[in-house]
Amino acid sequence: MKKRVAVLGATGSIGKSAMDVLRDQKDRFQPVLLTAHSDAKGLLKLKDEFPAALTALANNVAAESAQFDFSGKDGLLNAIAGAKADITVNGISGAAGLEPSAAAINAGSNLALANKETIVMAGRIIFALAKEKNVRIIPVDSEHSAIFKLIEAHGKDNVAEIILTASGGPFREYSPERLSGVTPKEALAHPTWNMGPKITVDSATLANKGLEVIEAAGLFGFPPEKINVAIHPQSIVHSMVRLKDGAVYAQMSKPDMRLPIHEALTWPETVYSPFGVLDFTSLSLTFEKPDLEKIPMLALAYRALSSGGNLSIAYNAANEIAVEAFLKEKIKFLEIPRIVGYVLDTSENSGKNLESVEAILAADREARKAAEDFIWSKK
Repeated sequence: MKKRVAVLGATGSIGKSAMDVLRDQKDRFQPVLLTAHSDAKGLLKLKDEFPAALTALANNVAAESAQFDFSGKDGLLNAIAGAKADITVNGISGAAGLEPSAAAINAGSNLALANKETIVMAGRIIFALAKEKNVRIIPVDSEHSAIFKLIEAHGKDNVAEIILTASGGPFREYSPERLSGVTPKEALAHPTWNMGPKITVDSATLANKGLEVIEAAGLFGFPPEKINVAIHPQSIVHSMVRLKDGAVYAQMSKPDMRLPIHEALTWPETVYSPFGVLDFTSLSLTFEKPDLEKIPMLALAYRALSSGGNLSIAYNAANEIAVEAFLKEKIKFLEIPRIVGYVLDTSENSGKNLESVEAILAADREARKAAEDFIWSKK
């Protein structure tokens, strides 16, 4: 019997990779729900290609929304609830992916999770819900997919340290003076990965790695001091674990998101995949320490994680607002960490664990407003 698959954000970077996997494995998977935020044209193409799947356009302002089975935020959540998917790929970007993740779990679907904000903002609540509904959360980020597989292979009790790798982005060798003049166009030119604008800027600031450190703590239950980061410009080693005996084990493949998506969709089996195959005769791999001072977004993430409570929510929300302002050329590149640092400094109830998705979203809105107010105060 084919596995029923929902793809949230099917026209985005993660979604396109997921659709490639579904096309490659037609005998294994049946798409039952495809969604997009506002890319009606892209979703219509998928609707023509997969006519049996439900479709949902989350932005009901779009004139084309009537052409789909569901529209608007409520329509998206209703579509997830009614799709009867065995597994849902959540490729939605940002905090907007939290409620769809919860909806998929509530519907009894396993969750192939590329939306790191789900765990960063609400990991404790989401894992409790998954336990209640008896579903699995399988990470899709290449780094967390690697750690997931390595821990499965070696056992969590044997792991002394998680080592997340980071490309370092396009500005790894820039001086602070040169960084001050970086443009959005330059920040969007990632050296190894093809991703959406927000994640690409996050890679340049190392905010993406900061979010992944927070996510790794939530996914695997390791404290901050046991989660380290190594800059690895080639993006071939996707992450590593150091065992208690000192041995380090790595997951290696070409930088192709289709492989971790394939692994999540086929889990718990290990199935042939054409994606990510390496030629070892042409490899040269290097590693270095991240610079926590030049662009302090990674350091701020460790601070948020160590402080607990809602500071991880504030970190993510402030960063989303700052990156949006940078892409619109309202702020300079190096103002991104200043804005995030300010919001962390002023966040209320920073040590408080929030007990519902609604409370988390309220804290998210509060942090966004603080970031926006700070930006406007500097104009």
